[in-house]
Amino acid sequence: MTEVADRVTVVMITHNRRAELERTLKHMTSLSDETPIVLVDNASTDGTVEMVRDLFPEVRLLALSENLGGVARNRAVDIVTTPYVAFCDDDTRWQEGALSLGAARLDAYPAVATVTGKCLVAPSLVEDPITAEFRDSPIEGPSWLPGPALLGIMAGLTMIRVSAFRRVGGFCERMWLGGEEELLALDLAAAGWWMVWEEHMVIEHEPSVSRDATRRRQPGIRNTLWTLWLRRPVRSAVRRTVAVLRSAPRDRATASAVWEAMMSAGWVIRHRKPVPPAVERGLVLLEEPQSRSAARRYVG
Repeated sequence: MTEVADRVTVVMITHNRRAELERTLKHMTSLSDETPIVLVDNASTDGTVEMVRDLFPEVRLLALSENLGGVARNRAVDIVTTPYVAFCDDDTRWQEGALSLGAARLDAYPAVATVTGKCLVAPSLVEDPITAEFRDSPIEGPSWLPGPALLGIMAGLTMIRVSAFRRVGGFCERMWLGGEEELLALDLAAAGWWMVWEEHMVIEHEPSVSRDATRRRQPGIRNTLWTLWLRRPVRSAVRRTVAVLRSAPRDRATASAVWEAMMSAGWVIRHRKPVPPAVERGLVLLEEPQSRSAARRYVG
């Protein structure tokens, strides 16, 4: 293993994407700064588990009996022993030097919980729309921060400090998949951690051809509504709820998301904990640029 291997573990999740996962694992296990990999398989039925065991015996495999979605990452973080984790999806590939750079940033800045990198979309390698949003973040941070301050992350592009992740409880188990990072990021900020963007930490994303955009949209909208009402002041939650619903397609997926969010009102009330005023001010600053971001469109 490499010099960074004792400080970083790559945590990857997958579900029924055997061919894509094989390409990603070939890439991640050939990096000059390769690190241990923990792969969580979300109950795949396409031979994924057998392929990993046969071709990548060095990968630690957690084969689940049910699909836990994005929160399956929690199961992997529970068993890692390194201080940092690099989240990686089966269609994202950290590039040469990215793992080392992320670890160096977290080594040097103990008050930073996450480092999020630049995303290039394969095969053309154009910047993902979320990149401009992170690069131009209006969040005010201390002068010592090594990059723009953030109040949100994308899991497949982010290295995180394990102690911070565990302290805030990881990903919300109820959210399954779709914007589950939003709540985690707000809880990190509320706990006093900083999150930054790093221009030179590059991750390529080759969007899966098997992605069901409409199916993914339903939990994405639901989770956004949950996050608003769990962490934003009432006035902001109302304002942003209206904005989200105005931008969402008027179809069965959206209606299902709203219904599920409404039926969970009791759970939301029990777990509601608005963010501190300083964090809320940052979220308000983000509303206008996010309204213009192509990365914030509900499509499919």
